[in-house]
Amino acid sequence: MQPVGTDKRHRPIVGTLAYILSPDKKNVLLVHRTFRKSDEQLGKYNGVGGKLERDEDVAEGMIREIREETGLVVESMRMRGILAWADFGPKAEDWLGFIFVVDSFSGEPFSENEEGTLSWQAIDRLGQLPMWDGDRLFLPLVFDDDPRMFHGYMRYAGDKVVEWRHSRV
Repeated sequence: MQPVGTDKRHRPIVGTLAYILSPDKKNVLLVHRTFRKSDEQLGKYNGVGGKLERDEDVAEGMIREIREETGLVVESMRMRGILAWADFGPKAEDWLGFIFVVDSFSGEPFSENEEGTLSWQAIDRLGQLPMWDGDRLFLPLVFDDDPRMFHGYMRYAGDKVVEWRHSRV
């Protein structure tokens, strides 16, 4: 048995995050998290997603989260990257996130969900929105033309990124 505090295995929260493209591929559907005052992401724009449930694979979890949070039915999506966040947010949690782009869907998105309002935002103007500092680092990899997935690691101290690295292989 190992002494307490010496187990170095990574046990992150596993989650999904989607960026849903408009039919013309110039805009992305984001949630502006403004509804729950206790929300750790209050005031920030983000893609949609959440925690993976025990009985689902990553794609199933992503499709479920999109349906629950936006009302949309995914017709085509592709994984763009896998990102490990360390010490993220006020609780300094570790997350392992599977990041997708949704290329086509059916239905009309909700105008809001339990976290905030949903709206289409221009991809070329995302950097002007209030969001996590780290999002500004990995979002260019989500929307670029490189067909390879990215693999990233991002460590936070408070709400600031203190380490960021990524690769594509």
